[in-house]
Amino acid sequence: MDALTSASLLGRDDEIRCLAGMLTAARDGRGGALVLRGEAGMGKSALLGHVRESADGFRVLEASGSEFETELPFAALHQLCAPLVDSLSGQHREALEVAFGLASGKPDVLRIGMATLELLGGGDPVLCLLDDGHWLDEASAQVFAFLGRRLASEPVVLVFAARRPWAPSRLDELPGLELRGLADAEARALLTSGPVAVVDDKVRERLLAEARGNPLALLELPKAGGFALPDVASVPNRIERGFQERAGRLPAGTRLLLTVAGAEPTGEPQLLWAAAAELGIDVASAWVEAEASGLVSISARVRFCHPLARSAVYLAASPAQRQAVHLALASATDPRTDPDRRVWHRAQAGTGPDDSLAAELERSADRARSRGGVAAAAAFLERAAALSLSADLRTGRTLAAAEAKLDAGAVDVAAELLTTFPADDPRADLLRGRIAFVRDKSNNGPSFVLNAARRMTGAAARDGVLDALEIALAFGRPSGVMDAVVREARGLGRGSDALEALVLLADEGHGAAVPLLRRLFSGDDLAWTRHPALATVLAGELWDTEVHSSVTGWLVKTGQQNGSPFVLRLGLAQLAIGAVITGEFGEAVSAIAEEEAIADALGLPPLRYQRLHLAAFRGQEQEVLAEIEHSLREATRREGCLIANTHWASAVLHNGLGDYPVALAAAREAVAPGDLYLAGMALPELIEAAVRCGETAVAAEALEDLVSRTSPCETSWAAGVAAYSQALVTGEEESFVKALRQLGSSAARPHLARAHLVYGEWLRRAGRRVDARTQLRTAHDLLSSIGMEAFAARAAVELRATGEVARSRSAQATDELTMQETHIARLVATGATSKEVAARLFLSPRTVDAHLRNIFRKVGINSRRQLKDVFSSA
Repeated sequence: MDALTSASLLGRDDEIRCLAGMLTAARDGRGGALVLRGEAGMGKSALLGHVRESADGFRVLEASGSEFETELPFAALHQLCAPLVDSLSGQHREALEVAFGLASGKPDVLRIGMATLELLGGGDPVLCLLDDGHWLDEASAQVFAFLGRRLASEPVVLVFAARRPWAPSRLDELPGLELRGLADAEARALLTSGPVAVVDDKVRERLLAEARGNPLALLELPKAGGFALPDVASVPNRIERGFQERAGRLPAGTRLLLTVAGAEPTGEPQLLWAAAAELGIDVASAWVEAEASGLVSISARVRFCHPLARSAVYLAASPAQRQAVHLALASATDPRTDPDRRVWHRAQAGTGPDDSLAAELERSADRARSRGGVAAAAAFLERAAALSLSADLRTGRTLAAAEAKLDAGAVDVAAELLTTFPADDPRADLLRGRIAFVRDKSNNGPSFVLNAARRMTGAAARDGVLDALEIALAFGRPSGVMDAVVREARGLGRGSDALEALVLLADEGHGAAVPLLRRLFSGDDLAWTRHPALATVLAGELWDTEVHSSVTGWLVKTGQQNGSPFVLRLGLAQLAIGAVITGEFGEAVSAIAEEEAIADALGLPPLRYQRLHLAAFRGQEQEVLAEIEHSLREATRREGCLIANTHWASAVLHNGLGDYPVALAAAREAVAPGDLYLAGMALPELIEAAVRCGETAVAAEALEDLVSRTSPCETSWAAGVAAYSQALVTGEEESFVKALRQLGSSAARPHLARAHLVYGEWLRRAGRRVDARTQLRTAHDLLSSIGMEAFAARAAVELRATGEVARSRSAQATDELTMQETHIARLVATGATSKEVAARLFLSPRTVDAHLRNIFRKVGINSRRQLKDVFSSA
């Protein structure tokens, strides 16, 4: 360890102990991640150097972010892992080769994360050090965040160093350690330990005050004499100026060589020598001078003594020098193996419009987008637009850049780019709509999109209004937008079954719309897949479990095959909903666990509505109320469709608990907006609660609405739900009998069980205790077997009133398992290996084994074979 690094660690005993503890834990197979944060000069890089030298028995891998590569996808991951890719095989090797541009295809971040986890884990301890984390490209940061959350059972340590202040990053999801300024005594000790002695007391006190405990400032500022630095500069700027002064004392050729090194973030010596030769630099002598200055060193890579030294020497060069350096680097970069970096260097050297270079940048944008690098695509397109001579090409590239910036999360930059477009440009309005939603989750997003659609024609206009509704369905209450969509759609003519069905639903009702909806979902062209969120609610209007299963199957399969997390998560959520409808709660748990695993892998909050559905049907009051409170708070913040879902779930729960006034209030709230699917599903809850509360007029009106929705569907599920709802309102026994017959031939077991329950309750109140006992016993047994605890308890109370005591459900060995543990156990019970379960849940096999040990302990078994018996009896 050099003297500068050693001195920079003064006062960092706590941080050193923390890092040493991580290394010790990793040797025992318990890894982890840590982000060292602090302003420039706080000793982050010095701590990385210390942990590197302390990592006996570890394989050490290093990479660093670069301000020149923040928009190149997987640049930092490539630095870290490229030398190891050959050790992988199969899908994991292919995933990384696609990420690194060595193979064609669209990168799948989840597969890339799993490939990196396999690459680093499972063997000897590994230490990964990543400096300049504030300059990591977003794609790499996403993978590193994925890894950081999955190292609890792996012998892998990830340590990042990131400068404050910095923009929000995926690294924010990982544990952090803030480096503060040194205490006064430590600062004084460090100041006196530096290579330049400060004798004058006034100078010493001035330096201590201005350094504010910054270790690098305490070591570097004395070299500038203390008083020579202006007060207005921040500490990092003063340090940077100190590095510039040191570089300024070097010969011109050496300074130019340092500029080349500063402009080339990969640190590849051969590339540096080739570019320097292009510039006519005497490399041998210039490099001796550069190393002697202490600003750079060389081993496998060229390394600056501190990140600020890199930026200092680069910014000290004149614009003409920087252009010459980038041209030399472009010339030295192989266009076959690294065309994007080559064209980027050319663009950095550009001085004016150049259509040829702009076209190359656009091709680089296409390559970046195909590899998942939307930030890189946006940067390439923005630069391409600036270099375009043609006004039409410049407009198109600017629009594409704005869209890519938005996709990359750079919302303000996207909005700024759109200021160059006329206010009435419909293409820009489409983007303004998306920006308005992302910025404030307001209702402006759909209105912008609708305004754009009004100025379009044909298919573009039809797609535009459906896009507006899709946004409203995904992120806001759709009822108001639905009205506007219908108004616009009436004048757009035929051409979209989905849009025409929406118009018919609004104007003529389900009787006219259902045939068109059936045609939409039975055709071979899969037109509905253009708007998958809208498709799921339109399919729900059919009350058809087979159609729902078909739509869900497509979403899950397509999401898996195409590597589309949004589509896959939507499909898994719908898979869970379908399993709740059919009473397969174990399947619902598995689908929810998989969706949550994907959300966790991506660092996103999980979808909540499917968990709400399951919790409501299960009727576990405390768990449900907590979930409802959380969901309502989230829904209020985002103004999402989760609001109606929450009220509907509350109605189901309280009907099960027999708390009918609360159920009635909740059901009214769920039905009021008239949302697609949810309003129809909530009507049976409204009818039952209203009947129990004596609100006969409310029940009768809701029944009329329900029958108008379900009759055209002609499914046993729809007919059965309508029949038992009618029986509740009219008290006609034949309607109860019809409900049991229809629901008995459907897959909707929960509704069948509830039909037995309400029929039994009606029979008991009619004084027919023996007949009531039969229905209530069947209801209780069916509700208990499904897992609908609140409704089962209600059936037990009614059964007791007939003189029979219901058999209580015995506690199951699996009751203590979490949702994720339940899913893992079910998969293993079917014969899945740890590796197969790991791949499905985006975990490492070691982590799966750790979960299995907890499962065995909770369930009271000691082998995988026993899990099959446990779940076959559960």
